Amino acid sequence: MNITEVLRLENITKIYKQETHQVFALRDVCCSLNKGEMVAIMGTSGSGKSTLLNMVSALDEPTSGDLYLLGKKTKEIFKEPHASDYRKANIGFIFQSFQLLKNLNVEDNIALPLILNDVSQVEIRERIGWVMKQLGIDKWRKHRPTELSGGQQQRVAVARAIITNPPILLADEPTGSLDFNTTKDIMNLLVQLKEANNQSILLVTHDPYVATFANRVLFFHDGQIINEYHNTHQEQDLDIILSKFKEITRGGH
Repeated sequence: MNITEVLRLENITKIYKQETHQVFALRDVCCSLNKGEMVAIMGTSGSGKSTLLNMVSALDEPTSGDLYLLGKKTKEIFKEPHASDYRKANIGFIFQSFQLLKNLNVEDNIALPLILNDVSQVEIRERIGWVMKQLGIDKWRKHRPTELSGGQQQRVAVARAIITNPPILLADEPTGSLDFNTTKDIMNLLVQLKEANNQSILLVTHDPYVATFANRVLFFHDGQIINEYHNTHQEQDLDIILSKFKEITRGGH
């Protein structure tokens, strides 16, 4: 099987300097993300999960270490305007709080990344039709976000994230505000998109059930990856992931 490595982080360290001390948010983190793979990141609050997403999305610059995109070192991406260009071309974001603009309808919310990329109106219409069909949300085209349920809003947020067909999707607690059934629907949707479009997804979650949908789970503690689990997509995965997560919350390795 030919595996294409989309993203690789080598010895990524992030230090925040305070007046009297320094805080290590990440310590020599090494990990990778393959094409068509979903990787879940689990860990307690403050363990470095969101900091890692900030590095991958070039929203923040590591103190040391290297990031490789399709095997090419991309040190320059942490400086503007390279950072914005990198995000536009490679990254789609899915947030826990949806981050939809309330004054825009569903169609316009989804179109926003294309408008920012100066895509023609003809292509925007074509892509919106494609993504709405994929996600089954065409009937909400003219609705405002406030007229939709949480699960419906998250589907719109997913549509906006994939409308530019980015190689990498970053999802920060995408089901954190959803109930169990809606969480299951959204995760099944992400798996379908991953398989249909060969999408690569890096997902932060506190929920062991959500982590069972991933191909791999990385466990963070004190800014380091202390464990990794490869899902078999069988019933025992949840018990194993829950057990490993409990070890982290107790401070154990």
